[in-house]
Amino acid sequence: MHGLKFGAMVAALLAAGLPAWGETTVLKNVTVIDGTGAAPAPASAIVMTDGKIAWVGPMASLKAPMDAKVRDMSGKFVIPGIIDSHVHVGIMHDVTQDIKYYTRENVEADLGTYAAYGVTAVQILGTDKDIIFDIRKEQRAGRPSNARVFTSGQGEVFKGGYGGVYGLNEMVSTPDEARKSVDIQAAKGVDFIKFWMDDERKTIPVKMTYEVSAAIIDQAHKHHLKAVAHIFYLDDAKELLREGVDGFAHMVRDQPVDKEFLDMMKARGAWQVSPTLSREMAFSLAIMPWLQDPFFTRGVTPGTLDALRGPAREKAVVLGATRFPGLPYEKKVFADMDRTLFQTLENYQAMVQAGVNTGMGTDSGPNGRFPGFNAHEEMQLEVMAGRSPMDAIKSATSDNARWLGDASIGSIEVGKWADLVVLEKNPLDDIRNTQTIAAVYIAGNSVPTIWQTCRDRAAKACTGGATLPVMPY
Repeated sequence: MHGLKFGAMVAALLAAGLPAWGETTVLKNVTVIDGTGAAPAPASAIVMTDGKIAWVGPMASLKAPMDAKVRDMSGKFVIPGIIDSHVHVGIMHDVTQDIKYYTRENVEADLGTYAAYGVTAVQILGTDKDIIFDIRKEQRAGRPSNARVFTSGQGEVFKGGYGGVYGLNEMVSTPDEARKSVDIQAAKGVDFIKFWMDDERKTIPVKMTYEVSAAIIDQAHKHHLKAVAHIFYLDDAKELLREGVDGFAHMVRDQPVDKEFLDMMKARGAWQVSPTLSREMAFSLAIMPWLQDPFFTRGVTPGTLDALRGPAREKAVVLGATRFPGLPYEKKVFADMDRTLFQTLENYQAMVQAGVNTGMGTDSGPNGRFPGFNAHEEMQLEVMAGRSPMDAIKSATSDNARWLGDASIGSIEVGKWADLVVLEKNPLDDIRNTQTIAAVYIAGNSVPTIWQTCRDRAAKACTGGATLPVMPY
């Protein structure tokens, strides 16, 4: 008899769509923007149990478990956790980039900063030490409270060419070496393969050959891994598409994309994985208009702020003009940055209008690009390039999850991880409202937001609440 009653109780709970046991938190009276592009749902509630979304729907239908923690979020808006498809972690100390800084402590500090900005998952492109696999394993075995990690380990760099981080990435010069290098990364359990096809605007005399890139792509596919290429030139992008590349990091930036390229992208189902519009903005702007904005200053170190506010920031300290000693780098590269920015925006607009698969990625982490902060700037630039705020949010959530092949994140749906960002203001009214972060959840864990934490403990940088500065673009 008792067994029958117990079974009936369990059946009733399951029928209500709520788990019988577990740690449960309810967010009520919210407007849900689920990340799929569907219309926003006001007067809604979200039930999170043991880190996953157990129920989402109208307040009128909410039946919360009696022991649930209920958070009244009246007037607030909830979007899925932001996914940044192009980052680098652990390689910086203030504005100095060096692989010696890649420690677990530094990596986790960066992942915590991403989380504080509402970036709940990151794809790291080719500059990780093997420490990252331990961090990822621990995350996937439980409920993380830092940004989730997807990694390509050490990306493939052509001998004498551009890419990677000095002292980390092994160089390859032949197809056989390339295949063996891919095998090594695959054996480590990487999520994908990254390689660099660039000569940094012809400032480097060598560039990866097509024979080597073809070997990398083919070997990646033999391991059932996607291959992602850093590119700059249209001709290279077309050749890599012929070779079967799955996606691009950065836009074509040397000239306008043409119909042939757009048709190839669509026919092959290839992705513009990370447009990195904010990267080009970082290199282009002589004045950084957000240097006094608490939304920015709270996420960087004191040394970074000092350097950014110094007179030489855009030439050497931040943007890396001295990383190729002996080359007239500033003259050849930086003088061309404004043109590159506008070409990037135009090509992005053309790809979106053509229906090419596009994600959201920033290339944040190295000099002059800032974890978490740039994700919000990237979405603003997407809107400036013609996308709606809804599409910008979708690119950073469900679209990026689709690229990653991870059906457990990217949208607010039953059964998915409760990776959520709660906002004070409606981002569909103004994409800048993604900055008004009231709460962040990763796997249902409440994590400190950028308004609750600060990497620079100086009062000057850490005071002030959410601001909404005029877009300077």
